Amino acid sequence: MSDDSRPSLSGSRTAAVIPAAGRGVRLGPGAPKALRALNGTPMLIHAVRAMAASRAVSLVVVVAPPDGAAEVKTLLDAHALPERTDFLVVPGGDSRQESVKYGLDALPPGIDIVLVHDAARPLVPVDTVDAVIEAVREGAPAVVPALPLADTVKEVEPAAVAGAPEPVVATPERARLRAVQTPQGFDRATLVRAHETVTDNVTDDASMVEQLGLRVVVVPGHEEAFKVTRPLDLVLAEAVLARRRLNDGF
Repeated sequence: MSDDSRPSLSGSRTAAVIPAAGRGVRLGPGAPKALRALNGTPMLIHAVRAMAASRAVSLVVVVAPPDGAAEVKTLLDAHALPERTDFLVVPGGDSRQESVKYGLDALPPGIDIVLVHDAARPLVPVDTVDAVIEAVREGAPAVVPALPLADTVKEVEPAAVAGAPEPVVATPERARLRAVQTPQGFDRATLVRAHETVTDNVTDDASMVEQLGLRVVVVPGHEEAFKVTRPLDLVLAEAVLARRRLNDGF
């Protein structure tokens, strides 16, 4: 299918940073989560292709495990990736925050917008990527894709012992809550400043910008941008890929 109907998103240079240095223990022992196969292809490759599918993304930086940069570089070289996009692999750190910082440090001059994307969200549609970039181009310093919650959420007092009953302390208003996805998009200078100054209470990159007192906005996310964390998620991801092959012919 032609992508001529998508916006060109010209006028700014965008890079995507994909931190992929984690082990993914919830998927069980074995290879790091980002290297687990999905339809015969590592999840990381799916995630890289998802970022490169946007015509606005000129560079994808993959932050590899500290001792696995060569392996990840070989992996990227072994798979077909868009020729219009440049790819770079750098070793990561001990935490996700540190790994994103290393990815930022590797960006060349001239990049105006930075996306930070979870390697474990391999199926995010290109329209979602483009919507995030467009919102940053329109002036938002930080943008996150997100979905309304389908379930009622309870705030509890965490139990000291796993599996023990937990008292409910509040029921947040569901209409005001969103489940946040990636890629999160940023004005480059804003994200660099956040990583230079914010060290505490970091849940994601957008929360760091929030701590600077700057505006973070939400754009609609997509149900296929879910995070592959547990074995059942792999089953769902395979089903999504099978449906795409049926609909798109590949």
